[in-house]
Amino acid sequence: MPLENTLENAEALRGRIAQLEAELLRRAQGRENADRRFRQLADAAPMMIWMSDKDAMGVFFNRAWLEFRGRPEELEMGNGWTEGVHPDDRDLCLETYLKAFTARRPFRLQHRMERADGEYLWVEFAGAPRFDESGAFAGYTGSAVEAVNRLRAAFTPSEEALRMVFALTERERQVLVLIADGKSTKEAAARLGISYKTADSHRSRILEKLGVHETASMVRYAIRAGLIEP
Repeated sequence: MPLENTLENAEALRGRIAQLEAELLRRAQGRENADRRFRQLADAAPMMIWMSDKDAMGVFFNRAWLEFRGRPEELEMGNGWTEGVHPDDRDLCLETYLKAFTARRPFRLQHRMERADGEYLWVEFAGAPRFDESGAFAGYTGSAVEAVNRLRAAFTPSEEALRMVFALTERERQVLVLIADGKSTKEAAARLGISYKTADSHRSRILEKLGVHETASMVRYAIRAGLIEP
């Protein structure tokens, strides 16, 4: 093969590698932006929301959780959150959580959790597995609702709703929360920095995945999963 052709092929290969590297970087940045926006939405939610990674370690606790516990997030991370579970309930809580985690299935239980003032309150602790856009297991997302204060928690999160909602992609959940909170598709697109066409496509996929046909049913799912107040 002539030297000129060899050099041209090598240059083309380098160019292709550079393109692939740029695409991988773009996708990684997109995932980071989507994750950041979801966390911002979670921080605005009135209920306690948590996330764990694929090793069952806590990786995110929203503002409502941290205010309830009265501790900085770094102390709740990993297994730190278990320090807030009443000693008499801790074994059952961890056993239920880890069994569900191993089986990749939703769970729900009640246990006592220590509030910032040192008082233990009963909470409804629930979670469901989440998967990334490739279908790979990514960990769990869940909630904790005060079980004894029905003025602030007039419902118990539905296990089915949690499973369905957290089977959506991160971006689809963002769109769901915004639409369920009364935003139009156009407003949701503007809030997330995406085109109307993209937001509308997400909305269509949400309807399809939830098995519903209108916005009102989407809102009911968001309420039943505890993403917004009823």
